[in-house]
Amino acid sequence: MAATLIHSVRLITDGTETANAWVRFENGRVVSTGSGADWADADEVLDATEIAGDGAILTPGFIDIHGHGGAGASFDDGIDAIRTARALHRAHGTTRAVVSLVTAPIDDLMRRVGEIADLMTTDADILGSHLEGPFLDIARHGAHDPALLRDPVAADVQRLLDAGRGTVRQVTIAPERPGGLEAIRLIVAAGAAAAVGHTSADAAQAVAAFDAGATILTHAFNAMPGIHHRAPGPVLAAAADHRVVLEAIADNVHLHPHVIKLLFDTAPGRVALVTDAMAAAGSADGSYDLGAVKVTVTGGVARADDTGSIAGSTLTQDVALQRAVQAGVALVDAVLALTRTPAAAVGVSAQLGSLAPGYLADAVLLDAQLQVVRVQTGAPLA
Repeated sequence: MAATLIHSVRLITDGTETANAWVRFENGRVVSTGSGADWADADEVLDATEIAGDGAILTPGFIDIHGHGGAGASFDDGIDAIRTARALHRAHGTTRAVVSLVTAPIDDLMRRVGEIADLMTTDADILGSHLEGPFLDIARHGAHDPALLRDPVAADVQRLLDAGRGTVRQVTIAPERPGGLEAIRLIVAAGAAAAVGHTSADAAQAVAAFDAGATILTHAFNAMPGIHHRAPGPVLAAAADHRVVLEAIADNVHLHPHVIKLLFDTAPGRVALVTDAMAAAGSADGSYDLGAVKVTVTGGVARADDTGSIAGSTLTQDVALQRAVQAGVALVDAVLALTRTPAAAVGVSAQLGSLAPGYLADAVLLDAQLQVVRVQTGAPLA
C-alpha cells in the first residue's frame, strides 16, 4: 500500500487554513491530515518548502464546471481535442472538469454528449458534459449562433439527456422561453443541474426558475440583465437564494475586479470560479472557432467576429485564483470557489473539493505567489 506524505504546507481546504500542515495520501485518497511533525513515515515524503519555497500552499484540486477548450483545441471537436485541452488546464491546477458544449444542432449535441459519456469510462478527470445551449435567448446569444437557438421542447431536452446516459451534469437555459420552467424540472429530475443563463429574465422570472429547481447562474452578469435599482435582475435574485451557485469568470474582462469582490461579498460560499475558456487558452492570439462562430483573440481577449461579443476566455483557474485575491477576496474564500463550491454545484462534493480524510487525492501545490508548482489527481470517482 504505497503512501505519499506532503508536509510543511499552508493547508487550505473547506474554507479554513491550517499552518505547518501535512496530508497523507494512499491509493488515490486522503487518509489523514495534521500539523507539526506528528506524521508517520511514508513511501514518499515531500517537503513542500523544498518544492515550492517558503509559504507553500496545498489546496484540493480545482474543479471547472464551465469551460470549452484550451491549447488550441475545442471541446466540441471530439475526444482527442478534449484530452489536449484538458492537459493544458490540468497543468494549471484543474484536476477535474465538466466539458461544456456550445450551441449546435440537436443531433450533433446528442453525438457529442454520447462521446463524452464514453470518454468518462477511461478518463477519470472528466466529470460529464454541460450543454450551454441551444435553449438560450436570442437577444443574449453572445458567441452562440442565433440561428441554432430554439425553445426547450420537452422531447428535445429528453433526447439530449438520454444521449448522455446520465452523464449530463449541467444544462444552461433561458427560463423565459416557452417551456422553460417545464424543461428545468425535467433536467433536475434526470439528476443534472439546471442553470439560468443567456437570458433576458427579470428577477421574478429568475425566482420562478430557481423555485422550479435551477441551482446555478451561468457566468453571472454576462449575457443577462445587469443590476438596476428598480430592476434587480437575475444576479440579485440568485444572490438572495441560498440554493443557487453563481459562476464567475475572474479574468478582469468579463468582470471588473470590484464586481468580482461584490459577488463574493453578496453570495458568500456560493461563488464558483469558472474559466469559460475556449481553444485559445494557453495559446497565441489569432483566429479560432467556437462552435459555429468565428472568433478573433487579441491581447488574450476573445471576441466573435460578427458581433464583437466576448466569446469565452483564455483563462486558467490558477489565474482566476490570482485575480480573485487581487480583487480583495480572502484566499480561503477564493480556494473554496475553485473546489468545494463547484463540486457541490454538480453533485460531486462527497468525493471532490476537499482534502479531508476519505476524499479523492486531487491536490494542487502552489508557491506563495499562487503559481502552480505540482498537481496530482487521485482515484476515479466511485
